[in-house]
Amino acid sequence: MSQRQSHRKSTPEQTESALRRWLKERNITEVECLVPDITGNARGKIIPADKFSHDYGTRLPEGIFATTVTGEYPEDYYELTSPSDSDMFLRPDADTVRMVPWATDPTAQVIHDCLTKDGKPHELAPRNVLRRVLNAYEDLDLRPVVAPELEFFLVQKNTDPDFPLLPPAGRSGRPETARQSYSIDAVNEFDPILDLMYDYCDAMELDVDTLIHESGAAQLEVNFIHSDAMSRADQVFLFKRTMREAALRHGVYATFLAKPMENEPGSSMHIHQSVVETRKGRNVFAGKSDDKPSPMFFHYLAGLQKYGPMAMAFFAPNVNSYRRLMFGEVSPKNVHWGYDNRTCGLRVPMDTRENTRVESRFAGSDANPYLAMAATLACGLLGIREKLKPTPPLTASAQDSGFDLPRSLGEALDALAESNPLQTLLGPRFVRAYVSVKRKEYETFFRVISSWEREFLLLNV
Repeated sequence: MSQRQSHRKSTPEQTESALRRWLKERNITEVECLVPDITGNARGKIIPADKFSHDYGTRLPEGIFATTVTGEYPEDYYELTSPSDSDMFLRPDADTVRMVPWATDPTAQVIHDCLTKDGKPHELAPRNVLRRVLNAYEDLDLRPVVAPELEFFLVQKNTDPDFPLLPPAGRSGRPETARQSYSIDAVNEFDPILDLMYDYCDAMELDVDTLIHESGAAQLEVNFIHSDAMSRADQVFLFKRTMREAALRHGVYATFLAKPMENEPGSSMHIHQSVVETRKGRNVFAGKSDDKPSPMFFHYLAGLQKYGPMAMAFFAPNVNSYRRLMFGEVSPKNVHWGYDNRTCGLRVPMDTRENTRVESRFAGSDANPYLAMAATLACGLLGIREKLKPTPPLTASAQDSGFDLPRSLGEALDALAESNPLQTLLGPRFVRAYVSVKRKEYETFFRVISSWEREFLLLNV
Protein backbone atom coordinates (compact mmCIF):
# COMPACT_ATOMS: atom_id res chain seq x y z
CA MET A 1 0.00 0.00 0.00
CA SER A 2 1.39 3.39 -0.97
CA GLN A 3 1.85 5.95 1.76
CA ARG A 4 1.07 8.76 -0.66
CA GLN A 5 -2.25 10.56 -0.55
CA SER A 6 -4.76 8.68 -2.65
CA HIS A 7 -8.02 9.83 -4.20
CA ARG A 8 -9.39 6.30 -4.61
CA LYS A 9 -12.37 5.40 -2.46
CA SER A 10 -11.82 2.23 -0.45
CA THR A 11 -14.38 0.28 1.52
CA PRO A 12 -13.83 -0.07 5.30
CA GLU A 13 -13.02 -3.74 4.74
CA GLN A 14 -10.37 -2.93 2.13
CA THR A 15 -8.87 -0.24 4.36
CA GLU A 16 -8.81 -2.62 7.33
CA SER A 17 -7.11 -5.34 5.31
CA ALA A 18 -4.56 -2.96 3.79
CA LEU A 19 -3.64 -1.45 7.17
CA ARG A 20 -3.24 -4.83 8.83
CA ARG A 21 -1.10 -6.08 5.95
CA TRP A 22 1.07 -2.93 6.06
CA LEU A 23 1.67 -3.33 9.79
CA LYS A 24 2.37 -7.05 9.52
CA GLU A 25 4.83 -6.69 6.63
CA ARG A 26 6.93 -4.30 8.72
CA ASN A 27 6.66 -6.24 11.98
CA ILE A 28 5.12 -3.22 13.69
CA THR A 29 4.81 -3.58 17.47
CA GLU A 30 3.14 -0.25 18.33
CA VAL A 31 0.91 2.25 16.56
CA GLU A 32 0.77 5.96 17.36
CA CYS A 33 -2.79 7.14 16.75
CA LEU A 34 -2.37 10.86 15.99
CA VAL A 35 -4.91 13.68 16.02
CA PRO A 36 -3.85 17.26 15.16
CA ASP A 37 -5.21 19.63 17.82
CA ILE A 38 -6.13 23.32 17.58
CA THR A 39 -2.49 24.36 17.86
CA GLY A 40 -1.36 21.78 15.30
CA ASN A 41 0.35 19.49 17.81
CA ALA A 42 -0.14 15.74 17.96
CA ARG A 43 -2.60 14.30 20.47
CA GLY A 44 -3.66 10.69 20.64
CA LYS A 45 -2.87 7.24 21.98
CA ILE A 46 -0.26 4.53 21.51
CA ILE A 47 -1.77 1.10 20.88
CA PRO A 48 -0.14 -2.35 20.57
CA ALA A 49 -0.14 -3.32 16.91
CA ASP A 50 -1.92 -6.61 17.54
CA LYS A 51 -4.88 -4.69 19.00
CA PHE A 52 -5.02 -2.01 16.33
CA SER A 53 -7.72 -2.18 13.67
CA HIS A 54 -9.82 0.17 11.56
CA ASP A 55 -12.82 -0.30 13.83
CA TYR A 56 -10.86 -0.60 17.07
CA GLY A 57 -13.00 2.10 18.65
CA THR A 58 -10.18 4.35 19.81
CA ARG A 59 -11.62 7.36 21.56
CA LEU A 60 -10.47 10.76 22.79
CA PRO A 61 -12.38 13.45 24.69
CA GLU A 62 -13.62 16.19 22.41
CA GLY A 63 -12.30 18.67 24.95
CA ILE A 64 -8.85 18.48 23.35
CA PHE A 65 -10.22 20.96 20.77
CA ALA A 66 -11.34 23.41 23.47
CA THR A 67 -8.08 23.53 25.42
CA THR A 68 -5.56 26.37 25.34
CA VAL A 69 -1.87 25.95 24.64
CA THR A 70 -1.29 26.29 28.40
CA GLY A 71 -3.76 23.49 29.17
CA GLU A 72 -6.51 25.77 30.44
CA TYR A 73 -10.18 25.89 29.48
CA PRO A 74 -12.29 28.88 28.41
CA GLU A 75 -15.23 29.82 30.62
CA ASP A 76 -17.75 28.42 28.11
CA TYR A 77 -15.89 25.09 27.79
CA TYR A 78 -18.98 22.94 28.42
CA GLU A 79 -21.01 24.97 25.91
CA LEU A 80 -18.33 24.50 23.25
CA THR A 81 -18.07 20.75 23.82
CA SER A 82 -20.91 19.05 25.68
CA PRO A 83 -22.19 19.04 29.27
CA SER A 84 -20.93 15.47 29.67
CA ASP A 85 -17.47 16.13 28.16
CA SER A 86 -18.10 13.31 25.68
CA ASP A 87 -15.66 11.16 23.73
CA MET A 88 -15.03 11.27 19.98
CA PHE A 89 -14.46 8.17 17.89
CA LEU A 90 -11.21 8.03 15.92
CA ARG A 91 -10.94 6.56 12.44
CA PRO A 92 -7.48 5.99 10.91
CA ASP A 93 -6.76 7.48 7.50
CA ALA A 94 -4.91 4.63 5.80
CA ASP A 95 -3.24 7.04 3.35
CA THR A 96 -1.31 8.62 6.24
CA VAL A 97 0.28 5.50 7.72
CA ARG A 98 4.04 5.84 8.06
CA MET A 99 6.95 4.47 10.02
CA VAL A 100 8.29 6.36 13.04
CA PRO A 101 11.95 6.26 11.99
CA TRP A 102 13.32 7.50 15.32
CA ALA A 103 11.54 4.87 17.43
CA THR A 104 13.61 2.07 19.00
CA ASP A 105 11.09 -0.66 18.18
CA PRO A 106 9.20 -0.91 14.86
CA THR A 107 6.50 1.73 15.31
CA ALA A 108 3.89 3.16 12.96
CA GLN A 109 2.06 6.47 13.08
CA VAL A 110 -1.38 7.07 11.57
CA ILE A 111 -3.33 10.32 11.45
CA HIS A 112 -6.92 9.81 12.57
CA ASP A 113 -10.15 11.59 11.74
CA CYS A 114 -12.55 12.46 14.56
CA LEU A 115 -16.19 11.39 14.40
CA THR A 116 -19.25 11.91 16.57
CA LYS A 117 -21.09 8.98 18.11
CA ASP A 118 -23.39 8.82 15.08
CA GLY A 119 -20.44 8.69 12.66
CA LYS A 120 -20.46 12.29 11.44
CA PRO A 121 -17.28 14.39 11.12
CA HIS A 122 -16.65 16.20 14.40
CA GLU A 123 -17.03 19.94 13.81
CA LEU A 124 -14.16 20.99 16.10
CA ALA A 125 -11.44 18.85 14.50
CA PRO A 126 -9.07 20.96 12.34
CA ARG A 127 -8.77 18.20 9.75
CA ASN A 128 -12.55 18.20 9.34
CA VAL A 129 -12.58 21.99 9.02
CA LEU A 130 -10.23 21.74 6.04
CA ARG A 131 -12.29 18.93 4.58
CA ARG A 132 -15.44 21.05 4.92
CA VAL A 133 -13.83 23.76 2.75
CA LEU A 134 -12.57 21.20 0.23
CA ASN A 135 -16.08 19.75 -0.05
CA ALA A 136 -17.35 23.24 -0.90
CA TYR A 137 -14.86 23.34 -3.78
CA GLU A 138 -15.88 19.85 -4.84
CA ASP A 139 -19.48 21.03 -5.14
CA LEU A 140 -18.20 23.34 -7.90
CA ASP A 141 -16.18 20.55 -9.55
CA LEU A 142 -13.00 22.26 -8.38
CA ARG A 143 -9.95 21.08 -6.44
CA PRO A 144 -7.32 23.33 -4.83
CA VAL A 145 -3.63 22.59 -5.33
CA VAL A 146 -1.18 24.00 -2.79
CA ALA A 147 2.52 24.00 -1.96
CA PRO A 148 3.64 25.26 1.46
CA GLU A 149 7.04 26.79 2.17
CA LEU A 150 7.93 26.38 5.83
CA GLU A 151 10.62 28.36 7.67
CA PHE A 152 12.12 27.52 11.06
CA PHE A 153 15.12 28.22 13.28
CA LEU A 154 17.68 25.93 14.85
CA VAL A 155 18.55 27.25 18.32
CA GLN A 156 20.62 26.20 21.31
CA LYS A 157 18.78 24.14 23.91
CA ASN A 158 16.89 26.50 26.16
CA THR A 159 15.65 25.15 29.49
CA ASP A 160 15.09 28.56 31.09
CA PRO A 161 12.19 30.41 29.41
CA ASP A 162 13.47 33.74 30.77
CA PHE A 163 16.72 33.36 28.84
CA PRO A 164 16.76 34.60 25.20
CA LEU A 165 17.26 32.07 22.42
CA LEU A 166 20.67 31.82 20.74
CA PRO A 167 21.84 30.30 17.43
CA PRO A 168 23.59 26.94 17.82
CA ALA A 169 27.18 26.24 16.85
CA GLY A 170 27.61 24.49 13.52
CA ARG A 171 30.33 22.09 12.39
CA SER A 172 32.88 24.89 12.68
CA GLY A 173 32.12 25.26 16.37
CA ARG A 174 30.92 28.84 15.87
CA PRO A 175 27.36 30.20 15.81
CA GLU A 176 26.21 32.36 12.90
CA THR A 177 26.36 36.14 13.26
CA ALA A 178 25.97 37.59 9.74
CA ARG A 179 22.93 37.33 7.43
CA GLN A 180 23.55 34.48 5.00
CA SER A 181 20.51 34.20 2.76
CA TYR A 182 20.74 31.26 0.33
CA SER A 183 24.27 30.42 1.53
CA ILE A 184 25.24 26.84 0.73
CA ASP A 185 28.12 26.87 3.21
CA ALA A 186 25.83 28.10 5.97
CA VAL A 187 23.46 25.17 5.31
CA ASN A 188 26.40 22.77 5.35
CA GLU A 189 27.22 23.92 8.88
CA PHE A 190 24.24 21.83 9.99
CA ASP A 191 24.79 18.83 7.71
CA PRO A 192 24.57 16.21 10.50
CA ILE A 193 21.14 17.48 11.58
CA LEU A 194 19.85 17.94 8.04
CA ASP A 195 21.15 14.58 6.84
CA LEU A 196 19.20 12.94 9.64
CA MET A 197 16.15 15.06 8.76
CA TYR A 198 16.32 13.87 5.15
CA ASP A 199 16.74 10.25 6.26
CA TYR A 200 13.64 10.57 8.42
CA CYS A 201 11.70 12.29 5.62
CA ASP A 202 12.69 9.57 3.14
CA ALA A 203 11.58 6.86 5.56
CA MET A 204 8.24 8.64 5.97
CA GLU A 205 7.88 9.50 2.25
CA LEU A 206 7.44 13.20 2.97
CA ASP A 207 7.50 15.27 -0.22
CA VAL A 208 10.18 17.71 0.88
CA ASP A 209 11.50 19.43 -2.23
CA THR A 210 14.16 22.12 -1.78
CA LEU A 211 16.02 23.33 1.30
CA ILE A 212 17.53 26.80 1.59
CA HIS A 213 19.15 28.98 4.22
CA GLU A 214 16.98 31.98 5.05
CA SER A 215 18.17 35.40 6.22
CA GLY A 216 18.13 34.70 9.96
CA ALA A 217 20.95 33.09 11.93
CA ALA A 218 20.45 29.31 11.56
CA GLN A 219 17.11 29.94 9.86
CA LEU A 220 16.14 27.38 7.22
CA GLU A 221 13.25 26.83 4.82
CA VAL A 222 11.86 23.66 3.27
CA ASN A 223 9.51 23.60 0.28
CA PHE A 224 6.93 20.91 -0.39
CA ILE A 225 5.86 19.64 -3.80
CA HIS A 226 2.50 20.91 -5.12
CA SER A 227 -0.41 18.58 -4.34
CA ASP A 228 -3.88 18.46 -2.77
CA ALA A 229 -4.41 20.55 0.35
CA MET A 230 -5.13 17.72 2.81
CA SER A 231 -1.95 15.81 2.00
CA ARG A 232 0.15 19.01 2.22
CA ALA A 233 -1.35 19.87 5.63
CA ASP A 234 -0.66 16.30 6.79
CA GLN A 235 2.93 16.57 5.61
CA VAL A 236 3.60 19.89 7.35
CA PHE A 237 2.08 18.44 10.53
CA LEU A 238 4.35 15.38 10.32
CA PHE A 239 7.41 17.37 9.24
CA LYS A 240 7.31 19.56 12.34
CA ARG A 241 7.50 16.45 14.54
CA THR A 242 10.25 15.05 12.34
CA MET A 243 12.39 18.21 12.33
CA ARG A 244 12.15 18.64 16.08
CA GLU A 245 13.20 15.03 16.62
CA ALA A 246 16.16 15.24 14.21
CA ALA A 247 17.40 18.41 15.92
CA LEU A 248 17.02 16.94 19.42
CA ARG A 249 19.15 13.97 18.42
CA HIS A 250 21.98 16.48 17.98
CA GLY A 251 21.29 18.48 21.14
CA VAL A 252 19.55 21.35 19.34
CA TYR A 253 16.00 22.72 19.26
CA ALA A 254 14.07 23.28 16.03
CA THR A 255 11.47 25.96 16.63
CA PHE A 256 8.55 27.06 14.49
CA LEU A 257 7.79 30.07 16.68
CA ALA A 258 6.92 32.96 14.37
CA LYS A 259 9.36 35.46 15.98
CA PRO A 260 11.72 33.55 18.28
CA MET A 261 14.48 36.17 18.56
CA GLU A 262 14.26 39.94 18.93
CA ASN A 263 16.93 40.85 16.38
CA GLU A 264 16.25 38.09 13.85
CA PRO A 265 13.52 37.95 11.19
CA GLY A 266 10.37 35.94 11.71
CA SER A 267 9.47 32.57 10.22
CA SER A 268 6.60 32.18 7.77
CA MET A 269 4.59 29.48 6.06
CA HIS A 270 3.94 30.85 2.58
CA ILE A 271 1.22 28.94 0.74
CA HIS A 272 1.26 28.73 -3.07
CA GLN A 273 -2.24 28.00 -4.31
CA SER A 274 -4.12 27.35 -7.51
CA VAL A 275 -7.38 25.64 -8.42
CA VAL A 276 -7.98 22.93 -11.03
CA GLU A 277 -11.04 21.34 -12.55
CA THR A 278 -11.64 18.05 -10.79
CA ARG A 279 -12.35 16.04 -13.95
CA LYS A 280 -10.07 17.62 -16.54
CA GLY A 281 -7.27 18.75 -14.23
CA ARG A 282 -7.06 22.12 -16.00
CA ASN A 283 -5.77 25.07 -13.98
CA VAL A 284 -8.75 27.46 -13.88
CA PHE A 285 -6.40 30.36 -13.02
CA ALA A 286 -4.74 30.12 -16.43
CA GLY A 287 -6.02 32.67 -18.90
CA LYS A 288 -6.41 32.30 -22.65
CA SER A 289 -3.20 34.18 -23.28
CA ASP A 290 0.22 34.13 -21.67
CA ASP A 291 0.00 37.68 -20.35
CA LYS A 292 -3.24 37.63 -18.37
CA PRO A 293 -4.75 35.14 -15.88
CA SER A 294 -8.41 34.13 -15.99
CA PRO A 295 -11.34 36.06 -14.45
CA MET A 296 -11.68 33.32 -11.79
CA PHE A 297 -8.08 33.97 -10.75
CA PHE A 298 -8.87 37.62 -10.11
CA HIS A 299 -12.04 36.73 -8.17
CA TYR A 300 -10.00 34.35 -6.02
CA LEU A 301 -7.27 36.95 -5.50
CA ALA A 302 -9.84 39.57 -4.50
CA GLY A 303 -11.27 37.11 -1.98
CA LEU A 304 -7.85 36.82 -0.37
CA GLN A 305 -7.67 40.61 -0.22
CA LYS A 306 -11.13 41.12 1.28
CA TYR A 307 -11.26 38.22 3.72
CA GLY A 308 -7.56 37.76 4.51
CA PRO A 309 -7.58 40.31 7.35
CA MET A 310 -10.66 38.60 8.82
CA ALA A 311 -8.86 35.23 8.72
CA MET A 312 -5.61 36.44 10.31
CA ALA A 313 -6.38 34.61 13.56
CA PHE A 314 -5.65 31.40 11.64
CA PHE A 315 -2.57 32.73 9.83
CA ALA A 316 -1.21 34.38 13.01
CA PRO A 317 -2.72 32.30 15.83
CA ASN A 318 -0.53 33.31 18.77
CA VAL A 319 0.44 36.50 20.58
CA ASN A 320 3.99 36.04 19.29
CA SER A 321 2.74 35.88 15.68
CA TYR A 322 2.19 39.61 15.53
CA ARG A 323 5.78 40.38 16.43
CA ARG A 324 6.68 38.84 13.06
CA LEU A 325 4.09 40.94 11.24
CA MET A 326 4.76 44.20 13.07
CA PHE A 327 8.56 44.05 13.18
CA GLY A 328 9.53 41.69 10.36
CA GLU A 329 11.73 43.18 7.67
CA VAL A 330 9.82 41.62 4.76
CA SER A 331 6.68 40.36 6.51
CA PRO A 332 3.40 41.45 4.90
CA LYS A 333 1.83 44.62 6.25
CA ASN A 334 -1.23 44.83 4.00
CA VAL A 335 -3.24 43.02 1.32
CA HIS A 336 -1.60 44.49 -1.78
CA TRP A 337 -0.68 42.08 -4.56
CA GLY A 338 1.83 42.20 -7.38
CA TYR A 339 3.59 40.14 -10.02
CA ASP A 340 6.77 38.71 -8.51
CA ASN A 341 6.65 41.39 -5.80
CA ARG A 342 7.88 39.93 -2.49
CA THR A 343 6.97 43.06 -0.54
CA CYS A 344 3.27 42.28 -1.08
CA GLY A 345 1.19 40.03 1.12
CA LEU A 346 -0.04 38.35 -2.07
CA ARG A 347 2.59 37.56 -4.70
CA VAL A 348 1.92 36.14 -8.15
CA PRO A 349 5.09 34.28 -9.21
CA MET A 350 6.37 34.54 -12.76
CA ASP A 351 5.75 31.15 -14.36
CA THR A 352 4.12 29.45 -17.31
CA ARG A 353 0.44 29.99 -18.02
CA GLU A 354 -0.34 26.44 -16.87
CA ASN A 355 1.31 27.14 -13.51
CA THR A 356 -0.54 30.37 -12.74
CA ARG A 357 -0.90 30.67 -8.98
CA VAL A 358 -0.84 33.08 -6.06
CA GLU A 359 1.46 32.90 -3.07
CA SER A 360 -0.14 34.02 0.18
CA ARG A 361 2.57 35.32 2.54
CA PHE A 362 0.36 35.98 5.57
CA ALA A 363 0.77 32.77 7.59
CA GLY A 364 3.54 32.27 10.11
CA SER A 365 5.36 29.00 10.68
CA ASP A 366 3.45 28.69 13.96
CA ALA A 367 0.10 28.35 12.17
CA ASN A 368 -1.85 25.11 12.29
CA PRO A 369 -1.39 23.91 8.65
CA TYR A 370 -4.93 22.51 8.42
CA LEU A 371 -6.52 25.76 9.60
CA ALA A 372 -4.19 28.04 7.64
CA MET A 373 -4.97 26.17 4.43
CA ALA A 374 -8.69 25.99 5.21
CA ALA A 375 -8.73 29.74 5.87
CA THR A 376 -6.87 30.84 2.74
CA LEU A 377 -8.91 28.52 0.52
CA ALA A 378 -12.10 29.78 2.16
CA CYS A 379 -11.12 33.39 1.42
CA GLY A 380 -10.47 32.53 -2.22
CA LEU A 381 -13.72 30.62 -2.58
CA LEU A 382 -15.71 33.51 -1.15
CA GLY A 383 -14.06 35.74 -3.76
CA ILE A 384 -15.17 33.35 -6.50
CA ARG A 385 -18.72 33.15 -5.14
CA GLU A 386 -19.04 36.91 -4.81
CA LYS A 387 -17.22 37.64 -8.11
CA LEU A 388 -15.00 40.15 -6.34
CA LYS A 389 -12.47 42.33 -8.15
CA PRO A 390 -8.95 42.94 -6.82
CA THR A 391 -7.04 46.18 -6.61
CA PRO A 392 -4.54 46.95 -9.41
CA PRO A 393 -1.19 45.12 -9.08
CA LEU A 394 1.51 46.96 -7.18
CA THR A 395 4.92 47.48 -8.74
CA ALA A 396 6.40 49.61 -5.95
CA SER A 397 7.21 48.46 -2.42
CA ALA A 398 4.13 47.50 -0.43
CA GLN A 399 6.08 48.18 2.76
CA ASP A 400 5.50 51.91 2.15
CA SER A 401 1.72 51.53 1.92
CA GLY A 402 0.91 51.26 5.61
CA PHE A 403 -0.50 48.53 7.82
CA ASP A 404 -3.91 47.05 6.92
CA LEU A 405 -3.73 43.80 8.87
CA PRO A 406 -4.73 43.25 12.51
CA ARG A 407 -1.93 44.34 14.84
CA SER A 408 -2.68 41.89 17.64
CA LEU A 409 -4.40 38.59 18.31
CA GLY A 410 -7.24 40.47 19.99
CA GLU A 411 -7.92 42.53 16.86
CA ALA A 412 -7.74 39.43 14.67
CA LEU A 413 -10.22 37.52 16.82
CA ASP A 414 -12.67 40.45 16.76
CA ALA A 415 -12.45 40.54 12.95
CA LEU A 416 -13.06 36.79 12.69
CA ALA A 417 -16.01 36.92 15.10
CA GLU A 418 -17.66 39.57 12.92
CA SER A 419 -17.22 37.71 9.60
CA ASN A 420 -20.37 35.69 8.99
CA PRO A 421 -19.27 34.40 5.55
CA LEU A 422 -16.06 32.91 6.97
CA GLN A 423 -17.90 31.44 9.94
CA THR A 424 -20.47 29.80 7.69
CA LEU A 425 -17.83 28.25 5.43
CA LEU A 426 -15.50 27.06 8.21
CA GLY A 427 -18.30 26.05 10.57
CA PRO A 428 -20.00 28.33 13.14
CA ARG A 429 -19.44 25.96 16.05
CA PHE A 430 -15.76 25.57 15.24
CA VAL A 431 -15.18 29.32 14.85
CA ARG A 432 -16.91 30.00 18.16
CA ALA A 433 -14.71 27.43 19.91
CA TYR A 434 -11.56 28.71 18.23
CA VAL A 435 -12.25 32.33 19.16
CA SER A 436 -13.05 31.36 22.74
CA VAL A 437 -9.87 29.31 23.16
CA LYS A 438 -7.65 31.98 21.62
CA ARG A 439 -9.22 34.75 23.70
CA LYS A 440 -8.44 32.71 26.80
CA GLU A 441 -4.82 32.40 25.64
CA TYR A 442 -4.65 36.14 25.00
CA GLU A 443 -6.01 36.84 28.49
CA THR A 444 -3.48 34.45 30.05
CA PHE A 445 -0.64 36.18 28.22
CA PHE A 446 -1.65 39.59 29.60
CA ARG A 447 -1.55 38.26 33.13
CA VAL A 448 2.23 37.84 32.82
CA ILE A 449 4.29 40.83 33.99
CA SER A 450 7.32 41.10 31.69
CA SER A 451 10.91 41.96 32.56
CA TRP A 452 10.54 45.11 30.40
CA GLU A 453 7.79 46.37 32.69
CA ARG A 454 9.88 45.69 35.79
CA GLU A 455 12.94 47.35 34.26
CA PHE A 456 11.40 50.53 32.88
CA LEU A 457 8.18 51.06 34.84
CA LEU A 458 8.80 49.73 38.32
CA LEU A 459 10.48 52.88 39.68
CA ASN A 460 9.66 55.38 36.92
CA VAL A 461 5.88 55.70 36.93
